[in-house]
Amino acid sequence: MTSQAFRLQFRWETFNHDLLASVVVFLVALPLCMGIAVASGAPPATGIITGIVGGLVAGALAGCPLQVSGPAAGLTVIVYEIIHEQGMERLALIIVLAGIIQMNWAWLQLGQWFRAVSPAVVHGMLAGIGVLICASQFHIMIDDLPKGSGLENLATLPSAIWKGLVQDDSAPMNHHLAARIGVLTIVGIVMWNLYAPRTLKALPSVLIGVSLATVTTALLGLDIAHIKVRDNLLTIINPPTLDSMRHLLDPAILGEALALALIASVETLLSATAVDQLHHGPRTRYNRELFAQGTGNLLCGFLGVLPMTGVIVRSAANVEAGARSRASAMMHGGWLLLFVSFLPFILRLIPTASLGAVLVFTGYKLMNVEVVRELRRHGSSEVLIYAATLGTIVVTNLLTGVLVGVGLALAKLLYTTQNLDASLERDPSTGRLMLNLQGIATFVSLPRLATALEAVPPSTDLEVRFSSLRHIDHACLQLLESWAKLHTASGGRVDLDWDKLNGLSYHARKDVRAATGWRKWIY
Repeated sequence: MTSQAFRLQFRWETFNHDLLASVVVFLVALPLCMGIAVASGAPPATGIITGIVGGLVAGALAGCPLQVSGPAAGLTVIVYEIIHEQGMERLALIIVLAGIIQMNWAWLQLGQWFRAVSPAVVHGMLAGIGVLICASQFHIMIDDLPKGSGLENLATLPSAIWKGLVQDDSAPMNHHLAARIGVLTIVGIVMWNLYAPRTLKALPSVLIGVSLATVTTALLGLDIAHIKVRDNLLTIINPPTLDSMRHLLDPAILGEALALALIASVETLLSATAVDQLHHGPRTRYNRELFAQGTGNLLCGFLGVLPMTGVIVRSAANVEAGARSRASAMMHGGWLLLFVSFLPFILRLIPTASLGAVLVFTGYKLMNVEVVRELRRHGSSEVLIYAATLGTIVVTNLLTGVLVGVGLALAKLLYTTQNLDASLERDPSTGRLMLNLQGIATFVSLPRLATALEAVPPSTDLEVRFSSLRHIDHACLQLLESWAKLHTASGGRVDLDWDKLNGLSYHARKDVRAATGWRKWIY
């Protein structure tokens, strides 16, 4: 076989795998795109258009070839708040800015830095989002309207459950019927995950649950709300107007765009890291992936639809279905485009309660209470960071919660890595005074070192022991040197190996690496 024939055969085999995987991803993405749009307070078709852009544009440019992009549950909270407070037109402007910010971050080579987030913060963020999604979408699942805030949604859950359990002839909506269809959807998803025949396992459980609910609703002729989708997708497109562009430099708009870009980037690149662990193909190029997401969001903003991120549920389905290249993600976008262009009437058969139930189930999975056990293994402080992030998101908003979590994680890092134990004691055999230094001596721990030195009586002999000291910075070195001069001038004596102590500083180690050629090796 010639090399050209081999390449053609390889490409054909790859295409076969990607084609089958793209169909599976399309079937997973279709209900999720619509459900996330409904949860965000936007028309269902806006979620589908975002999925199309995520497949055709972000998929073509992606730095993580097997990652699938589209509307994400992790952004529903912040998007819902923007739409509720400022409207779809302002959202479009914010998404345009967020896309530009992401592209600039990629140009500045900041892709890898978005992975440097404490797992406790990430899990707390996802859990907080999960709580808010469950609380808001439970109201959708019974054909009711979500309330104005996350706390209101949580507080009104008991009354929502009562509406779903009890038939009320005086109510204009059949909440109890919608609730049963929602429960049927969740039961269908769970049962398919547990008992699906191996030969049919490739069919996504979300599709099975929604299909079961749709068929049941149609056969019984239930009078509940259905998805509203226009025949012409072009009528959904609502780009920002020239008049709205004058708000580009509005501090409030810039703040919302920065928050959206930050959260979308973190979710995307953490998802890409997870995708790398699922296969043995090419590894993620993080800056390229960040640029692809920025380009996709820029286009989504100009189209007036929802923002996108890389999403782990659809990406995992893509890998499990046997995808080999970026062609799978791109083709899934093509299937979405064909479906909504030629078969929109099928979407109008889907009950809104069923999509609400899909998001309730998704929110429950995002909460993932089992992760608390894993965090506890690394210390109670990790659980505290997780709980603080989760609680702040629920009580205030997503950005504040993430900032609180990151702040606590940095405080913990500062406490654990900048600790210095400076203790004075006398050697029982010689009677000499000793200063024992252990840990890391930096400017943060300088007051502790200064306190220990001030406790040394004048005109005494002091032996400084630092065999357990791992690092010392310039500030602490300077303090020791100036104190030693003053102590010696007052008639005292300091026994200290200055050369060895200086060797623990960063610059000394840097010089050693340069001299041994280590710097050249690492680069």
